[in-house]
Amino acid sequence: MTHNEQQLRLYPPAKVNLILRVGERLPNGYHALWSLMQTVGLTDELTIRIESSFTGIRFECAGLQLSQATDNLVYRAADLVLQKVLNNTGAAIGVEISLRKHIPVAAGLGGGSSDAAATIMGLNRVLGCGWSLSEMISLGQQLGSDVPFFFAAPTAVIQGVGERISPVTLAGDRWILLVNPGFPIHTKLAYQRLDEGRGAGFQPDNHFPDWNGTDPMSWDDVVPLIKNDFEDVLLDDYPELAHIKNALLTAGAEAALVSGSGATIFGIFSDESKAQHARMQLADSPQWRVFVVPVKRVGLLESGEESGAKSEE
Repeated sequence: MTHNEQQLRLYPPAKVNLILRVGERLPNGYHALWSLMQTVGLTDELTIRIESSFTGIRFECAGLQLSQATDNLVYRAADLVLQKVLNNTGAAIGVEISLRKHIPVAAGLGGGSSDAAATIMGLNRVLGCGWSLSEMISLGQQLGSDVPFFFAAPTAVIQGVGERISPVTLAGDRWILLVNPGFPIHTKLAYQRLDEGRGAGFQPDNHFPDWNGTDPMSWDDVVPLIKNDFEDVLLDDYPELAHIKNALLTAGAEAALVSGSGATIFGIFSDESKAQHARMQLADSPQWRVFVVPVKRVGLLESGEESGAKSEE
């Protein structure tokens, strides 16, 4: 193992679920999922630095209480990596990690999962571990069902409990108008409400689309198919989300949908000017966080002019 770099700065992106189907509840308590996921140009900022003056992890995130640090997915991801390095090589490593959050938390945008994947990929690079994609994914799976997706970004179909990943080519460009209402919806609660809404006798449709990732798709193919199984129950529980969705459609979005388990609603637009015009039409409340961002065309560690950009609110 060689240390290739002493410091690395990454920009973990948010994601939206263009399609999210929730199947049956599995014996392990999780639900079978089928999701078409896409990264967008709203990013956090993650700095990883190798330190020789200590071993273990020093982690800081603006607004995060120190007592909570070990609960953060970035800390947990770094801990998994350092334990694997110690077990494989006997080397005790010191890392300093700084996280600047721009992606709203508990928002259906996968910010924490993206940060965790970036931590694993970044440490793999700076420590020169040489781990394969499958090795990194196996670490990510231990942290959450959304984490594996970010290793296959920018576009992929995710199945099972997040472990089956098929990268997809989605041709063309779109702009996304993200509207976060300013309140969180925790994933566990969203699943609980979904199960309650379906009732004891509900038989979920487990016949998901058969996309194997080999055939390119266009946005014109995907937009008519967007769907989120959480949406009906969330719009009933949170009328403000229904208001936001209607406002996006009225402002000219090709489609609008809850992302993940909420609470962010996104609208799809064919170009930036239409998205910006729609943003000006929104009678947004002071609590809303609104972002106009492009879909991303590159993966987390790939070069490209858009890979380091973060959006402005």
